[in-house]
Amino acid sequence: MPPMTAAFRSNMPRGIWALGLCSLFMDVSSELVHSLLPVLLTTVLGSSMLTVGLIEGVAEATAAITKVFSGSVSDWLGRRKWLAVSGYALAALTKPAFPLADSAATVFAARFADRIGKGIRGAPRDALVADLVPPAQRGAAYGLRQTLDSVGAFLGPLLAILALAVLADDVRAAMWVAVPFGFIAVAVLAVGVREPASTAPRERRPSLLRGWRALPKAYWQVVTIGAVFTLARFSEAFLILRAQDIGLALHWLPGVLIVMNVVYAASSYPAGVLSDRLGSRALLLAGLAVLIGADGLLAAAHAPWAVLAGAALWGLHMGLTQGLLARRVADTAPDTLRGTAFGVFNLIGGIALFLASALAGGLWAGWGAPATFACSAGLAALAMLGVLGGATSGRPDAPR
Repeated sequence: MPPMTAAFRSNMPRGIWALGLCSLFMDVSSELVHSLLPVLLTTVLGSSMLTVGLIEGVAEATAAITKVFSGSVSDWLGRRKWLAVSGYALAALTKPAFPLADSAATVFAARFADRIGKGIRGAPRDALVADLVPPAQRGAAYGLRQTLDSVGAFLGPLLAILALAVLADDVRAAMWVAVPFGFIAVAVLAVGVREPASTAPRERRPSLLRGWRALPKAYWQVVTIGAVFTLARFSEAFLILRAQDIGLALHWLPGVLIVMNVVYAASSYPAGVLSDRLGSRALLLAGLAVLIGADGLLAAAHAPWAVLAGAALWGLHMGLTQGLLARRVADTAPDTLRGTAFGVFNLIGGIALFLASALAGGLWAGWGAPATFACSAGLAALAMLGVLGGATSGRPDAPR
């Protein structure tokens, strides 16, 4: 049996599988809704491209800001699981609001609450992954969780396509299919994860919301590179809008996210395993090169196949980079500050995503889709320079 397959089957703790399955079910729910949300906003509710960009950007920035608080609270308490459960529960409770929405303001409110839930769960969950495995397995653990997350992210749009076909392109009715999956995710996490007890004495745990001051220089280098990555990678809603722009039929639009997430799921775990053995820098550079290729295809697209090919490359870029950045955060942060480290990382990434999505919407409205994707390619090239600069900075690239 190949080493990668053996590790996948036998060496991963049950809690990592439960975290991954929880992510899978929540992503089925969320991505089903999100694959239809741009259509609901622009076609049903008559919103502009700029409105879509602002809603997506504010929503993701809200999640990122919330992660700082939840991550710091999880470090201070020395416990993470039930914070994560509460975040997943809030996200599940927001899902009925989307099919009931009668205006962009209602969608914004629901998206805002949904992303608060994501923010509450994100940093404690990511830190819990590192708590459950030894350092030598972190790349594989983050890759496995991301793979299962991405499986849910393509099953959601697939269900959206099937629902639209059965329900005669009724977007609101199709969104109701998402509701039960969110509650299944909450149950899997609550039952399936046994959190390890904190080994830090209460008096040695960090002060609430002040632990970030003790994070080391190597961590801040990872944060900086991750922020530039995110500036180059705006909301996937614009992939759907690009497919709509070149004439793909409404009921096939979620297929863009299916293609992206199939590739994302297939590449995340192998990339994580390779990072445990080889280090992450070369894979990060490869991921950015792939993103530049995706942007080129999407900017020049005049047919559905080009958009789908661009979405596939976008997914490969995500698979090569996202789990590795999470692993680098875990490697460079002290154990007692891991929740805070993920919270700060996601805060800065969320601000970058807000700027990226607002910029994408503005460029699209003013100069069209090619300008949006050309800007993404330029920012990806800038991120490559940052990663190459890290090669001479003396920062270690192997797990601690």
